[in-house]
Amino acid sequence: MAKPLHNPIAAAEMTLLTFRFAPSPNGDLHLGHAYSALLNQKLAARADGRLLLRIEDIDTTRCTPQFEAGVLADLKWLGLSWEEPVRRQSEHFAGYQAVLERLVREELVYPAFMSRGEIRAFITGSEKRGRDWPRDPDGVPLYPAADKALPLKERQRRIAENTPFAWRLDVDAAMARVGKDLSWIEFVDETLSATRSADARPQDWGDVIVARRDIPTSYHLAVVLDDALQGVSHVVRGQDLFSATGVQRLLQQLLDLPQPAYFHHRLILGPDGRKLSKSFSDTGLAVLRHAGASPDDIRRMVGL
Repeated sequence: MAKPLHNPIAAAEMTLLTFRFAPSPNGDLHLGHAYSALLNQKLAARADGRLLLRIEDIDTTRCTPQFEAGVLADLKWLGLSWEEPVRRQSEHFAGYQAVLERLVREELVYPAFMSRGEIRAFITGSEKRGRDWPRDPDGVPLYPAADKALPLKERQRRIAENTPFAWRLDVDAAMARVGKDLSWIEFVDETLSATRSADARPQDWGDVIVARRDIPTSYHLAVVLDDALQGVSHVVRGQDLFSATGVQRLLQQLLDLPQPAYFHHRLILGPDGRKLSKSFSDTGLAVLRHAGASPDDIRRMVGL
């Protein structure tokens, strides 16, 4: 049951509140990104706080300098300003690697070797035997537990033979380590004037990927480390990430990281009623700007 709490902004007293906007430069920004960025700026200004910009570019194949330049140009055109320096995740792989090694030592992650085709075949075989395979909140089938049972020598042999793998969080072991219920403080509207306690259910996602062999982190691991390192007090992002917060709360607890407050705002939808995508060029900020839209037009279009 949701329970009202005092407004953390009023309770923070002299603490400088810190907000962040954290796009991935793997495409052009759209109206949904504009709403999130402008809302973060608005809330930071209202609280006399800080606004940070983080470039989440761990996917070094899809994220490019050209897209990053476009992101920066769009944000400056909207009138955003932020503290320097900008944090780029691709410049901090060594730090993520050190934390990953801690999780490996503590046996909270394991190497998962199954390819996408093997996963599909495993699940199809199970469903043919009459078992409905569990799925995560996004509708993706949970990863099978077969690799978790591999003996240590077999894991080492496969790694030595350069078998592709990803590091997955052993959610059962992690939940046992935490040993208590998880929750977070969630603001209920964009004025940040009221909150509730939201239950974290990381187990709904199964054994999520926390790193790959060639990239020593994942979105979940990088975001909790970055928020902690940058002193982020308020995470303001889209409603589509609400359920994923449960996984991040679990990682924060495992790694003894501070817990920010969260607000998962409404999404800006496309003409078909679905969440906007970077493939929707008609809602891209650069396209709208070149068509003659002004920053004030964008604010009106997103309800700000």
